[in-house]
Amino acid sequence: MNNENFNLSENIVSSSYVRQGLQARRSHEQLIRVLLEQGKCPVEGWTESTIELFLNELAVMDSNNFLGNCGVGEREGRVASSLVARRHYRLIHGIGRSGDIAAVQPKAAGSSLLNKITNSVVLDVLKFTGVRSVSSCFVVPMATGMSLTLCFLTLRHRRPGARYILWPRIDQKSCFKSMVTAGFEPVVIENILEGDELRTDLEEVERKIVELGAKNILCVHSTTSCFAPRVPDRQVKTTGSKRPLLKHTFYPIEVLLEELAVLCAKHNIPHIVNNAYGVQSSKCMHLIQQGARIGRIDAFVQSLDKNFMVPVGGAIIAGFDDVFIKEISKMYPGRASASPSLDVLITLLSLGASGYKKLLSERKELYSHLAEELKALSERHGERLLHTPHNPISLAMSLNCLQTHNDKAVTQLGSMLFTRQVSGARVVPLGVEQTVSGHTFRGFMSHSDAYSCPYLNAASAIGIAKEDISLCIKRLDKCLKSLRKEASSEKIESASPAEILDDLTVP
Repeated sequence: MNNENFNLSENIVSSSYVRQGLQARRSHEQLIRVLLEQGKCPVEGWTESTIELFLNELAVMDSNNFLGNCGVGEREGRVASSLVARRHYRLIHGIGRSGDIAAVQPKAAGSSLLNKITNSVVLDVLKFTGVRSVSSCFVVPMATGMSLTLCFLTLRHRRPGARYILWPRIDQKSCFKSMVTAGFEPVVIENILEGDELRTDLEEVERKIVELGAKNILCVHSTTSCFAPRVPDRQVKTTGSKRPLLKHTFYPIEVLLEELAVLCAKHNIPHIVNNAYGVQSSKCMHLIQQGARIGRIDAFVQSLDKNFMVPVGGAIIAGFDDVFIKEISKMYPGRASASPSLDVLITLLSLGASGYKKLLSERKELYSHLAEELKALSERHGERLLHTPHNPISLAMSLNCLQTHNDKAVTQLGSMLFTRQVSGARVVPLGVEQTVSGHTFRGFMSHSDAYSCPYLNAASAIGIAKEDISLCIKRLDKCLKSLRKEASSEKIESASPAEILDDLTVP
């Protein structure tokens, strides 16, 4: 209610009570005022009542919610189900216009304001999580793969003669398909093994640039977040007075260098970074910040669900050049769903900056705990935790003993874990071939033609709880014991329903 209505209310209810209500209302409005004024994630999270008040205020600004509105067009925000309308807080018009996903809609001032505020809040989050110099971003209602495709299609207009994308290998299908879908030819750069870690072969990247010609290369498509033993695309900290990181090139001491960004700057080639779940890692975000400072990064893309615990279907495209990020937003054809923007805004308003930072801190602590538990478990079974210190989220433990006894045992472990409700664990056997969009990968899932051992992945991602780790280790331990016993007799059997039920019993 406005002040006039509050004054009228004093004729009906005691004025002292009405003034209390008015003061309470102003407390909510003060939070909303600061959000609109600063465009930043609030330090402390909002209550649900404040968030719902804000969303309802936005909704009444859209034409489909005008009292007495007469719509005679083909898209008037009509919704048949009241359940669907409530699910979307009656913000039905979506975001953007036919020529620009970031444009304001005349019929939907509230939805347009929602879009602008969400992008502003998300930009603030990217800054305080480590990429301080990022200048522009927008939420797009597509997952990471299609968002990368949108970036590549935008670059086509800047480099119409280019046909290749240089891609240091990471075995995730959507990464590869994003380039093929955009109509480009991926040039797969096989990784090199350093200890247990798979890292970018920088010399091969530069050799391909020379071989293909820089003008024929659309961009380099690099990765920050990935399954161990793959690690974020190559980074080196110099230790001497000068160190040749690239052939015939020297860089100052004490500089953490994102070498691919330097290569792209050197050869004037665009650089798109797949930062799928890297926002939750200070190390990944630091790499992007340093790469942009010392070299070249044109855009970096991150998933909403992986970093902000919202439903699948959205991503953030961000960069350091407002003009280029604007070009990408204009490349999106038509209007778009507001659901991803609504979901991430509600989440960040609920958590506040302090709540989100707390989740990041807890994730980092639990990474160390998960590493300790996996290391102890692997040693009990004659295995080892692979040494991948440059991967800040994902871990891997060898499965050599299972491979030695029976090839089927490694694959069977993945099925057993899934049946016992251990989700997300990723078992990688040796010698798997997989064809993706016409390209055959040998050793698929291991990021290498021939990795040295089969292994199991587990990750400490945002939102993980200590109880998740404890249950995972307990069930993994039982599965390994069972499989080693069966594998030694060359017989792999399925567990009975009673055995599975026993495994699922929470201690």
